[in-house]
Amino acid sequence: MLKLLKFALAFGALASAAQAVAQVPAFPASFTTRTIETNGAAIHVRVGGQGPAVVLLHGYGETGDMWAPMAADLARDYAVVVPDLRGLGFSSKPQSGFDKKTQAGDVAGVLDALKIERADLVTHDIGNMVGFAFAAQHPQRVHRFVLIDAPVPGVGPWEEILKNPLLWHFRFGGPDVERLVAGRERIYLDRFWNEFSATPSRFTEAAREHYAKLYALPGAMHSGFAQFAAFDKDAIDNRTYLASGGKLTMPVLALGGEKSFGTAMAATLSSAATDVTGGVISDSGHWIMEENPAATITMVRAFLDKGR
Repeated sequence: MLKLLKFALAFGALASAAQAVAQVPAFPASFTTRTIETNGAAIHVRVGGQGPAVVLLHGYGETGDMWAPMAADLARDYAVVVPDLRGLGFSSKPQSGFDKKTQAGDVAGVLDALKIERADLVTHDIGNMVGFAFAAQHPQRVHRFVLIDAPVPGVGPWEEILKNPLLWHFRFGGPDVERLVAGRERIYLDRFWNEFSATPSRFTEAAREHYAKLYALPGAMHSGFAQFAAFDKDAIDNRTYLASGGKLTMPVLALGGEKSFGTAMAATLSSAATDVTGGVISDSGHWIMEENPAATITMVRAFLDKGR
């Protein structure tokens, strides 16, 4: 009887966990997934919809899965492409190539494989940095560009931003970091989900479990730390671009969460782009697609639709 009770309890716990993961918003059934080999990496990509192309790039603490509700909305009028950044999600976990210029090459390779010449970009967090590098290298391939709630290395008051104690993880490195978080990925990631939220409960338990499992995959935490470790090189690359007279000329929408970067996003990007519109996502911290997805989708869609 005791064995049966233990089995029932264990089965119930597994069923509850599976149910929690199932509650994470899913991409529409019409979306397909594929792996694109490019630039020394294998990039996991979700593709759906028809029309002008839109690429959605995620940031740290999440994967391309964060975009499911926006992808479902945009797919009514756009061809939507949602990669996992190299080293994260179901993309491959190479040992190097985490500077943002290299990852911009990943994006170019994905678009080439899909035979997409030009696209809108919608990016969040580290996705901003990859998107900026792509737009700087391939301006003719970017129609409109939405950057959401994260700075870009070397752009604007970058050195001052680095002094913010909430961004301690930018400099959290060394030979033992992976060993320190091994098996404790959820504890580590909860810091970000809690501290960067206006309302932490909106980053649901289902989402936390989902992403914690993905970041516990072999090589994923190494890749995450490598994303941050590349910031110094990214800053040099971006300063070199700006010092040479480079500026983004495509229309840019710079969105900040009301309880996060707010209007500072537009102020920062104005030093690196000639056509910047600012916006604030109300009642939200950093995790815009968890905290206020409806407002985020509305603002992004309105900006993209202007270019059609």
